Amino acid sequence: MAIDIKVPQLPESVADATVATWHVKPGDKVSRDQNLVDIETDKVVLEVVAPEDGVIGEIIAEEGATVGADEVIGKLEKGDGAAAKSDDKKSDDKKSDEKKSDEKKSEDKKEEKSAAKAGSGEKLEVKVPQLPESVADATIAAWHVKAGEKVTRDQNLVDIETDKVVLEVVAPADGVLAEIKQEEGATVGADDVIGIVEAGGEAAAASDDAKSSDKSADSNDSDDDSDSEVAGPAVRRLLAEHDLKASDVKGTGKGGRVTKEDVEKHVKEGGKKQAPAAAKSESSAPAAAGDRDQKRVPMTRLRKTIAKRLLEAKNATAMLTTFNEVNMKPIMDLRKKYKDEFEKRHDTRLGFMGFYVKAVTEALKRFPEVNASIDGDDIVYHNYFDISIAVSTPRGLVTPVLRDTDKMSIAEIENGIRDLAIKGRDGKLTMDDMQGGNFTITNGGVFGSLLSTPILNPPQSAILGMHKIQDRPMAVDGKVEILPMMYLALSYDHRIIDGKESVGFLVTIKELLEDPQRLLLDI
Repeated sequence: MAIDIKVPQLPESVADATVATWHVKPGDKVSRDQNLVDIETDKVVLEVVAPEDGVIGEIIAEEGATVGADEVIGKLEKGDGAAAKSDDKKSDDKKSDEKKSDEKKSEDKKEEKSAAKAGSGEKLEVKVPQLPESVADATIAAWHVKAGEKVTRDQNLVDIETDKVVLEVVAPADGVLAEIKQEEGATVGADDVIGIVEAGGEAAAASDDAKSSDKSADSNDSDDDSDSEVAGPAVRRLLAEHDLKASDVKGTGKGGRVTKEDVEKHVKEGGKKQAPAAAKSESSAPAAAGDRDQKRVPMTRLRKTIAKRLLEAKNATAMLTTFNEVNMKPIMDLRKKYKDEFEKRHDTRLGFMGFYVKAVTEALKRFPEVNASIDGDDIVYHNYFDISIAVSTPRGLVTPVLRDTDKMSIAEIENGIRDLAIKGRDGKLTMDDMQGGNFTITNGGVFGSLLSTPILNPPQSAILGMHKIQDRPMAVDGKVEILPMMYLALSYDHRIIDGKESVGFLVTIKELLEDPQRLLLDI
């Protein structure tokens, strides 16, 4: 039986989306909750997972296609797919078993040689990379290899977390990670030595210990690597939230796969990560009810920095918010008329953010106080237009900067925002991407926010909040019409911006968005 693979529901302020990446091909076997395809909107990337175990029958919307909510983009054949595949499967299983047998023999030979080869290479230091001047230190976020494991040149060894970005430290050469000098959670500075790589060596192990540790490592690897086989991405995220591995939860899915329901049931019943039987063997008293468990997790550096800066903004500025509303029908009609031609010519979608950024840039030209900042007893007027775009990432909300927006076309703006959103999603934003910015735009509408009072992003003096586009009855020329309306919210520092300027700035944006031809005619 074929099951439709559909685009998920999109927020009302997002008209359509783009098929970014298919992770499977027709004929591939997939498991429930496995990520099949990434769908990219103006600001976020959505994962579409398999609703059941089965085989990909057909991909209807290829990568780059523009799609709408609930649109069918592929077909999933429930179960094992065509019966004809059963013989192939047996053949593949047989080949797989033979391959595993050969690999085991190969590994046994490597074990015999490992003791002789280990320690044969030059010892290279693994150092913290140079940090920007504004960053004093960093934290070891996660080691991806253990001491004694083989590594290859340019393999990511460890993530170093600064206040705003995560830096990857790669292996300087092929070899073995001989020593870890700084464990996860340690605070380090630029050029600190955090590990040693032995170039050209192989993982050393004494015979019995090697087998024991290899079994242990295989077990751990299977916990980590095979998690992707017995649990889909959504389930793995849920497991990580509760500090569990797939092996800790009894899977009820096909072939022992772990489902979301299995994890939720395990947590609800008070289940925890399995501990050795010897631990607390004398304690037979029942554990506290699962719904009263607590989990204490230290803040990440990014979350600490966000908290500190928001508190500073609240305490160190005279912040006010003014509101207005805008009729989005002219822009929606314009998008509907030209979006296909625009996409063909510029190889990017015509979204709303391009219009927002264009309107904000023009308004900043007319009201320079909004583009200024306070430095001590001075007001600094910026004669350039760098706009921070609030982007939601797995690590928290960040504000990478789109530079010189006055020199950019709407197509260049759309491409720039898309690149920043993808880098934010993948954790690839750099310090250069994050530094600077004279004004911030945040679009809570993509998450369904109807109205908000955005908080300033110091040292900037103002921030504009865009919201959900919602049909509302409006009085037009003495008649009631249903129009797609959106609330605008401008939070500003009253020390530098007066009410007249703030209201004038917001009205300018409203007029430009309600009559987008003004953006072209510069009026």
